[in-house]
Amino acid sequence: MNREQVEAAARRFSQARVQFLLRTPLWKLPGAMFGAEGAQVWLKLEQFQAGGSFKARGMLNRLLANDIPASGVIVASGGNAGIATAVAAKALGVRCEVFVPTVSSPAKQAKLRELGAHLVVTGDAYADALEACLARQRETGALLTHAYDQPEVVAGAGTLAKEIEEDGGLPDSVLVSVGGGGLIAGIASWFEDRARVVALEPELAPTLHASRAAGEPVDVKVAGIAADSLGAKRIGAIAWDVTQRHVHDALLLPDAAIRDAQLWLWKTMKLAVEPAAALPVAALQTGLYKPRAGETVCLVICGANLDPATLS
Repeated sequence: MNREQVEAAARRFSQARVQFLLRTPLWKLPGAMFGAEGAQVWLKLEQFQAGGSFKARGMLNRLLANDIPASGVIVASGGNAGIATAVAAKALGVRCEVFVPTVSSPAKQAKLRELGAHLVVTGDAYADALEACLARQRETGALLTHAYDQPEVVAGAGTLAKEIEEDGGLPDSVLVSVGGGGLIAGIASWFEDRARVVALEPELAPTLHASRAAGEPVDVKVAGIAADSLGAKRIGAIAWDVTQRHVHDALLLPDAAIRDAQLWLWKTMKLAVEPAAALPVAALQTGLYKPRAGETVCLVICGANLDPATLS
């Protein structure tokens, strides 16, 4: 995975017959708002993306780069990748089948049905849904989109980083939530070592952190407030390779801090985001990541597929 693949994805988007991806805002704010005196904080507001998360970029790139059979496309997801695939499939006029685990939020399941996807709810975790999805794909021959571990998916996610640099210049650091690792792999592939890319995970879903401790990708138990989005039990092969080369920090956050940051974003800034999107804010507010004076730190706010009632 490299910058050239991200560039190719961006060109594919610009040349596509369907234009539904959004160029999401980049807010520049004083670090003092986040407890980071002397720093400048950028928010890349990807929760405003089509389908409610960054995932639309990778899924559209996957569909545009391949011939789609009559059986359509198929995906296993905690929710966001499924929604993104369904959004892209609807725009292209093709059938979409989505497998989600029982941990997937009712709000995400409702959104999938609204988009016209054929929804299958099965298994306790993402890995269970993926197993069922792969069995079904072998039957139908549908084009498989993986939530985070396909080159086109990762390259599509990387276009987010390309936009950050085009709209704001090169940040000193970028804080990114990690589940299976597609987003951080795309971002780190674009920035390489020109910016410090920091991986953030919940303590109850330490996929990358545990793999680094073991020296190789390993399965972990996943639970907690962000499990529907960051619930991959093993880091993706592409993400493992890219993060080994370009990501030096993998930090863990408790659920309480993630929830506090999520509520702060809503109550203070009127940004309704899911727990997975709040980890970068939590990292600053807790002091887990401490920017140096004058540092420009970009927080990737990755998604907003949530039940608004949970923000009360």
